[in-house]
Amino acid sequence: MKRRDVLLAALALTAIWQVAAMIVTMPILPAPLTVLVVFFRELPNGLLAHFAVSLWRVMAGMLLSVLAAAPAGLIIGGSKKLNRLFSPVIYLLYPIPKVVFVPVVILFLGIGDTAKITIMFLILFFQIVVLVRDQASGIAPQLIQSLQSLGAGRRALFRFVYLPASLPAILTALRQSIGTAVAVLYITELSATKYGLGYYIYYRGSTLLDYPSMYAGVIAMSLLGLGMYFTVDWLERKWCRWKFVG
Repeated sequence: MKRRDVLLAALALTAIWQVAAMIVTMPILPAPLTVLVVFFRELPNGLLAHFAVSLWRVMAGMLLSVLAAAPAGLIIGGSKKLNRLFSPVIYLLYPIPKVVFVPVVILFLGIGDTAKITIMFLILFFQIVVLVRDQASGIAPQLIQSLQSLGAGRRALFRFVYLPASLPAILTALRQSIGTAVAVLYITELSATKYGLGYYIYYRGSTLLDYPSMYAGVIAMSLLGLGMYFTVDWLERKWCRWKFVG
């Protein structure tokens, strides 16, 4: 994706927002320039701190999910026996919207960061496990057999075959889950906390009725998701260069 295309899309959305604000003419929909001024004013006055807390929660959940789900997917996908054993469990749990676990996790783990990070972990874990398992199990048997005939052991196969082949699947799972993870983060930050962009948006909009600040929080949360999305794109170009050759 080219930066110019992203910039043009942002300008188009801003123009639509401006037109909508001129038509509605209500405090609940301020003009984009007004919100932009408030956004930069609020950054040193707490907005940046809320952004940092939300970023920490999402990044911690993503890191833990990759560290747990990627090896699990590689191991399951690399073994027909384990694949037959765990596939029914994955098929039962994967379609369940992980949002439904929010009250359960909060009941067990409380209202701190641990519960919020666990929810992020649950969302990303199954996405990564399924995609990595499918990618690992789809590697041609002839390739595995030829490497084994050359003396490659299971550890070497995982390091030089399964992991490189599954790396695009891991990054794809992260890319697909970013939007959901940020949305669920907002839900988890609505109550029982005083830090995070979800709390900031809700408090400013519903309690203080400070709509420009509320939209400034929405912009900050959008930048959070967008930054994570572009980071995954950058990692894919760095680690999976063979996909962009030619």
